[in-house]
Amino acid sequence: MKLLFAATFALFVLSAFDQADSSAYDKIVAHSRIRAKKEGPNVCALQQVVGTKKKYFSTCRNWYQGAICGKKATVLYECCPGYMKLDGMRGCPAVAPIDNVFGTVGLVKATTTQDYSALSKLREEIEGAGSYTFFAPSNDAWDLLDPVTAHSFFLPTGYVIGYLRLHEELILHVVLVQVVTVNCARIIHGNQVATNGVVHVTDRVITAVGNTIQDVIEVDDDLSTLSTVATASGLIEKLGQPGHFTLFAPTNDAFDKLDREVLDRLMEDKNSLQALLNYHLLNSVQCSEAIMAGTSYETQEGSNIEIGCDGDSLTVNGIKMVLKKDIVTTNGVIHLIDQVLMPDSAKQVMELVGQSQGTFSDMLTELGLSAAMRPQAEYTLLAPLNTAFNDEVMSMDQSFLKIILENHILKNKIVLSQLYNGQRLETLAGKFLRVFVYRTAVCIENACLIRGSKEGNNGALHLMKTLITPADSSMYQLLVKNGAFKIFLSLMEAAGLNDLLKQEGDFTLFAPTDEAFAGLSERDLSLLKSDVNALRAILLYHFSNSIFIGGGLETGVTNLLKTLQGSNLKVLFVSIKHSGCPALKLISSHSICFRDTCENLYQSMIPLCNIKFYVQREPTITKVTRVIESPTKIKKVTRVIEGQPSVTKVTRVIEGDPTMTKVTRVIEGNPSVTTAIEGKHHLTHP
Repeated sequence: MKLLFAATFALFVLSAFDQADSSAYDKIVAHSRIRAKKEGPNVCALQQVVGTKKKYFSTCRNWYQGAICGKKATVLYECCPGYMKLDGMRGCPAVAPIDNVFGTVGLVKATTTQDYSALSKLREEIEGAGSYTFFAPSNDAWDLLDPVTAHSFFLPTGYVIGYLRLHEELILHVVLVQVVTVNCARIIHGNQVATNGVVHVTDRVITAVGNTIQDVIEVDDDLSTLSTVATASGLIEKLGQPGHFTLFAPTNDAFDKLDREVLDRLMEDKNSLQALLNYHLLNSVQCSEAIMAGTSYETQEGSNIEIGCDGDSLTVNGIKMVLKKDIVTTNGVIHLIDQVLMPDSAKQVMELVGQSQGTFSDMLTELGLSAAMRPQAEYTLLAPLNTAFNDEVMSMDQSFLKIILENHILKNKIVLSQLYNGQRLETLAGKFLRVFVYRTAVCIENACLIRGSKEGNNGALHLMKTLITPADSSMYQLLVKNGAFKIFLSLMEAAGLNDLLKQEGDFTLFAPTDEAFAGLSERDLSLLKSDVNALRAILLYHFSNSIFIGGGLETGVTNLLKTLQGSNLKVLFVSIKHSGCPALKLISSHSICFRDTCENLYQSMIPLCNIKFYVQREPTITKVTRVIESPTKIKKVTRVIEGQPSVTKVTRVIEGDPTMTKVTRVIEGNPSVTTAIEGKHHLTHP
């Protein structure tokens, strides 16, 4: 039977390759030229894997690492396609002669293919008129064939010519500007122009393709379980449709490694089966020869997997699991793997817990909480890292610890995108946890989420830095119970602000400890309490009208917090472990009292007396003089207050000995406050 290589197949390949792959291959060569420009004109730089004959036009990453797929590679310099060396001249200055396709196959040193072409009587056709694209296996590619297959090419039949004239459509595959493959055979010498077409040398013999992915898994005895899963999921026919797919196909042994309970559960849940199968399927062709480094690909399930290489082996998510690669079909390629890839979307909520939360999982099991979660119900796990379970936590009474962990399990499935500021989340223990959303953090009560949230079949999991402590007391109760805030509480009472500590609301309090008042005498405190308006302004400057968890403050920048006094606090967050300051977090039912910044920060930000407030305006001044008769002692106090912008200056003269003390305070209102402490603490009258 006479088959014409120049028929529709050749025209299809030529047009497809010229439009896409040829330009990609040209980019590969262009990059290679740049790397070899010091070697002379038309020289290309390649990398050859040590101990093999494999040569690559490498990626930038592989080039600078000096390795391909983790294996050391040496640099070679060769003439770029279409050029030749001349004796005594640098580089490759000569353009290679142009011959017909048959002659060009010999020119690119694919002599075995040339011999087979002559033996099969194909030579006459590819030497004649026409426009052909010839994918010529290299000599090494023929050597890779097993002896039985290779021997068949010498049978005195028309087999070879039929084999070389593949009339099926080829799958052309381009990976950026790295590799071009055809039916998973890598083109190692492309775009060799001939008088009647073009020749591309491949690293393996291209085999005939007639089956779809569906056909392969239905007839392969090693894939019978996969076929059953695909049928039960309703996706078996999808694998038989036209397309460009990559299927990582678990063998029967791979499914046998799953717990029987897990497999039975999956088989009863069509949605989970679909998620499972789609997680093994890519909507693109990824041949092994095109994988030169780890790259992330989106699966049909929606999540990503990383496909990489380790020597001659393919890896999936960093694990060597590919048993057989590059089973080419009419609608893609199959790689057989010895493990089942389990997406989060096919897992039960407890199966989402990873190694970094292993202690949390163990404690849920030990305390009977995991068994209490019904498979049909939905939950959300707020999973603290292992480091949260220190000796103090692990030594707790188990009944108390169980209550704490119940507050880490929500009654509903809440994924990350569903969390919002002010949200209330109900736990298994019946508590309602508050959600706080900041620019760079999401926190639940006193604990903030870290990267790594997952969504499972019947629930979600969020990673927490610390254990969650739900609020059950007011600020007032906590400050009293702690005992280190007696002076602050006395000032709040003198200012008539105790109700602020007791009422419902969303406040953040920067609470000075008794130690923060060490520089003030009893007289200073008494004098401070004597002026209620000044005292209230100072105390309200410690309150923000919203809740800020320590983890919600951005590090390395100034956080502006609006205070109840009206001005902004400029807070620079410093981690406790580097500050050496005592860490006190007091969680209340409506507010948070915490000291996540250094003590000297409070003293410089929120001084209690002798404060100067600076503004960027020229003040106007009004003077008021008040004279009070008394024994002969004179004390003059001047106060300058700047408003919007207005300044009042008050002078008080008291008769007495002719001595004078003068204290000046300049107070700035909006838009911001900068504070400073000067000298010994003295109180000025407003």
